Amino acid sequence: MKKILLAGILAASSLMALTNLEIAKKADKATDGFESSISKTEMILINANGQKSVRELLMKTLEKADGDKTISTFLSPADVKGTKILTWEHIDRDDDQWLYLPALKRVKRIASRNKSGSFMGSEFSYEDIGNQNYKKYTFKGEPQKVMLDSIECYKGVRIPKNKNSGYTKQVTWVDTKDFLIRKIDYYDRKKELLKTAIFSDYKKIDGVWRMGKIKMINHQNDKSTILIWKEDKIKAGLTDKDFDKRMLKR
Repeated sequence: MKKILLAGILAASSLMALTNLEIAKKADKATDGFESSISKTEMILINANGQKSVRELLMKTLEKADGDKTISTFLSPADVKGTKILTWEHIDRDDDQWLYLPALKRVKRIASRNKSGSFMGSEFSYEDIGNQNYKKYTFKGEPQKVMLDSIECYKGVRIPKNKNSGYTKQVTWVDTKDFLIRKIDYYDRKKELLKTAIFSDYKKIDGVWRMGKIKMINHQNDKSTILIWKEDKIKAGLTDKDFDKRMLKR
C-alpha cells in the first residue's frame, strides 16, 4: 500500500514539473504587454584595469507578435553621438540589423556572420541585443532548482538555432516565483565559458515587469559592461513608422 501511495505521489510530482521550454515560455510572457517603450539608458564600459567610460542612449522598442523592433541612439559622448542601431527581430529567421554612422553619413547592414562581434566596443554583441524569444532556441535536459543569491531559480540549458550564433549554448537561471531571468552564462564556439549576464533591479510599470540593470561580464578579457535604465516609459504610442530604415538618417 505504501509503495502504491509513493508511486502516486511521484507520478503527480512528475506531472507538475515544468520543462525548460515551459519555463522559457513563462519567462517571455513575464515581460510582455508593454506595447511600445521609450527608455533613457546609461552604458558603462569597464576595462580590465577597472577604468570606466560612460555613454548615454535613447532606446525605443515596438512590441510585435512576429518579433519586436528596436532603435537605439547614442546621445553622448561626442565621439559616438548620433550613432544608431536598428533591429527588426524575427522569430523564424535571422534578425535584420542596420548601423548608422554619422561621421560617414552611411547606413551599414550587419551581416549574420558578424553578429557575434562587439556592439560599439561593449561586452554586448549584436546578437545579445537582438531577439531572445524562446522560439530561437532548442532546450536540453531537465531544469534544476537551485539557489542564486538567496533567490530560488530554475537552471536550464538552451541551444541557439541560428548556425551563425557566437554561442554553442546558454545556461539560464529563471526565478521560480515571477519567471524573470536572473542570470545567463554564454559559452563560445569552443564550448568555453565566455560571458555572464546578471539581470537585476526589475520593476513593475503599469503592471508590466521592466528591466532595470544588466551587467555583462567577459571572463576571457576581464572587461564588463553595465546597462542601466534611467527613465522608462511604456505604452508610448510608437508605430512601425518610427522604426523605418529612413529614421536612421534623421
